[in-house]
This record gives sequence, structure tokens and C-alpha cells, in this order.
Amino acid sequence: MGNSILIVEDDEILADNFCIYLQRRQFDVMVCSSAEEALPIIEAQHPDLVLTDYCLPGMSGCDLISRARAVDEQLKVIMITGHGNVQGAVEAMKAGASDYLTKPVALAELKLVVDKVLEARRQEQRLSFYQQREAQDSGLTGLIGDSEPMRNMKDMVCQVLAAEERMTGEDLPVVLIEGETGTGKELVARALHFDGARSKGPFVEFNCASIPSHLLEAELFGHEKGAFTDAKDRRVGLVEAADGGTLFLDEVGEIDLLLQAKLLKLLEDRTIRRLGSVRERKVNLRIISATNCNLEQMVQEGKFRRDLFFRLRIITIKVPPLRARGDDVLTLADHFVTQHGKRYGKPGLRFSPEAKAVLRGYSWPGNVRELRNMLEQTVLLAAGNTIGPEQLTICRGLLAGAGVTEAAAPMANGGPLGLEDENMSLSDAERDLVVKVLGKTDWNISKSARMLGLTRDMLRYRIDKLGLERPDRHQH
Repeated sequence: MGNSILIVEDDEILADNFCIYLQRRQFDVMVCSSAEEALPIIEAQHPDLVLTDYCLPGMSGCDLISRARAVDEQLKVIMITGHGNVQGAVEAMKAGASDYLTKPVALAELKLVVDKVLEARRQEQRLSFYQQREAQDSGLTGLIGDSEPMRNMKDMVCQVLAAEERMTGEDLPVVLIEGETGTGKELVARALHFDGARSKGPFVEFNCASIPSHLLEAELFGHEKGAFTDAKDRRVGLVEAADGGTLFLDEVGEIDLLLQAKLLKLLEDRTIRRLGSVRERKVNLRIISATNCNLEQMVQEGKFRRDLFFRLRIITIKVPPLRARGDDVLTLADHFVTQHGKRYGKPGLRFSPEAKAVLRGYSWPGNVRELRNMLEQTVLLAAGNTIGPEQLTICRGLLAGAGVTEAAAPMANGGPLGLEDENMSLSDAERDLVVKVLGKTDWNISKSARMLGLTRDMLRYRIDKLGLERPDRHQH
């Protein structure tokens, strides 16, 4: 049988007609004659739909709706009212009915309304499923890494969330997330939403660089029918779609100056006006933006509004690049290999010490996104359980600009490491690489750091950690 329907009707003939008609259309139907009889059935059976009369002996149909939805807030109800009883229909809708029918009820109309309400229920269930699945993959747990820069960033996110919990109003502060392309700015925005006060509302993401500038306004604010040549129907914009939740504007620096003024108005008074409309609409949403641009420089060059810049950066969170996150690259690599391994049916993959040295020595100009995408191909083509350096398809064309140059390039492309011991540890491989590069540059710290894709301070830290000293110091 199909969906379950409970009919609450004291007219036995009408109830039987409804029951037979719906059963013939593959519905699982239960019938009772009063609200008092219906409530225990609803609590025990949780039907998909309740079809109830407005006038019942004892408790009314409206009272039944209120009591039933207290048991199951997702329950769908269709109210049947007497002919011309508009007030009853209004009361039913206020009480939580999904739709109503007036007597006499045409059976064909009954089927149409039942199908419409059940389809709305299925859509809500699908939406709820995807929202729950999305929430499980988001939040602070999605921010992987334990390096000092990542700990500092996660501490700041936690401070923001804690401050929001103490706020009395709904107007949460605007957040600007800064970071290079591929660092995971979207994950920070998701953490602020799904671990925050608006986690039950929608999370609407929009990349401002993804469509031409002349279409951005309609996409964000919507339009009325006939607002422009191709506007054949009314369309709700993404701002309205995010009402009650969070709007995440990625690459906000790509918005042109005209639209920046409208975004500023949205931030200031939380109102929008669809294209072609004369009426303003109030919206209740939280705005998070992200950029890989230097907005301060854009302000100085007149490419970004000064007032919007200050309005966007009430709270600023900086996402560190992967090259500054130390051993996080290995933690992330293990995570992605496990993730891709599940997808391609290759569990238990691990990196050789030489491969780890390559991962650690490269500067990752594409950041976490580059690492994730590169490792998908690595997993896809992996023949054994151990991933060697020759399987890491680091982009040779980016090596010079990325800091992985002659010393690391042979490793990145499967060349010899000069490591005779196959059981050499990662620390030994790291020591060997650093010693080789320092020797090649005659211990020029700046040049060696560039070749390894490190900062001078990071290289000095490794020299001290590994206990390395320049050889000529002991020649006299």
C-alpha cells in the first residue's frame, strides 16, 4: 500500500465513500468518527495525512489539528468544512492545516488535494534529509588541522559563536572571511552557520564571480515578471531564499560598484526590492562574505566602496594558506586519501616516507583544494597500498612560482631521492631534503626557503629542530 491516511468523519456514508475511493488508489486508509478517537491513533500510528471534518462530536476539527501537531509537528492535515464556512477554513489554516475542502466534496478534487499535500510532505522530508546531511559534514569538525595558525583561527570562530549565544537579538554580526583561493573559506562560513544560532535555517551560498555582473542583481534580489526581456516569470532571489538563515557571498570583491550600493542597503536596513517591483521586502538573515582579494587596496584604487568595506568587516577571520600550516598537510592528505579510498573502493592506502617529504616540501599554491584534487587522481590510479612520490602529480608548471624548484622537483615527479634506506622515517627524509637544499645554496637561507616553499622563519625553525649547523663552522 501507499501513504497512510486517517479519515476523521462522523458521517459514516461520507467516510466510507472517502475510504473506498482512496483505497482503490493504493492508499492505506484508517477511519474514525471523533477527534478523541483519532488522537491515540495519530500518536501510535503516525499517519502521513489526516483528513478531518470541521464539525465533529466533542472536540472540533481545529482542536484536533492543534493537539495532533503537538504530537507530530510534521503531520499534514486537510480540513473539510461546510459549504460557505469561510471562517472555519481560516481557523483551520491558522491552526496548521495544509489545505481545506468544502462540502459537497468531489472525489476527483479530493484526490488532487491529497496528492498535492503529500507531495509537499515528501519535498519537506527530502529537504530535511539534505539539510541534516549537510549539517553533519559541516561545523567546526570540518576544519581539519592542528597547526598553530589553524588553532588560532578555530579559537576565533569559537569566540564568535560563544558571543552570538549571549546575544539577545537576532541581528548577528556580519563576518568577512579572508584567504587565498582554495584555503577553505566556505568551510569557515559553514561552521559559523551550522554551529551557530541560525543552524535550523537555510545556508545559501553564492559565488559572486560565477555569473556575469549584469545578471548578479537579478540572481541576488529576484525580479518581477516583465522586469527585463527574459523575465517571463516572477523569481525569488537568493537573498529571500536565505530568509531566516545565512547568505554566504563568496568572492564578494567581484561585485561591481552599482551592486555594492544595493548590498550596502541590504546590510544597513535588511530590506530588498526585486527588479521591476516598487515594494520593498524585509528580510531576516545573517550575511557572511569571503574574498581572496586585497579589499583595502581595492578601496584605495576606487574599485570597492569604502563604506561597504567597513560594513562587511565587523568581524574578520583570516584563513591561513596551506604552506603556513606545517604538518597539517599530512593530516589533510591522510583525510583525503581515506575519503577518496572509500569512493573508489581502495581502503588502507598510506604514504611512503618519501611521498610525505614531497607533500611537506611543496608550497601548494592552490592550497587545500589543490591537495584534495591531486590526491583523487593519485587514489584512482593507485595500484598498491603504498603511495610513492612518483604517484603524486604535482604541477611542474607551478613549481618555480610555488617555491618547489630544482631540489624538490625530482621528488615531485618521481625522480631519485638519494635515500638508500627504504625504512627511513619522515624526520630523516625531511632532514635529508633540508641538508641537500642548504648545501646546494651554500646555506643561503632566503634562497633555500624559496626552493622549499617555506618562509625564512619556517626554515630557521626546521634547522634548529633538526640540529643542523653549517659545516664550515667546524673546519678550523
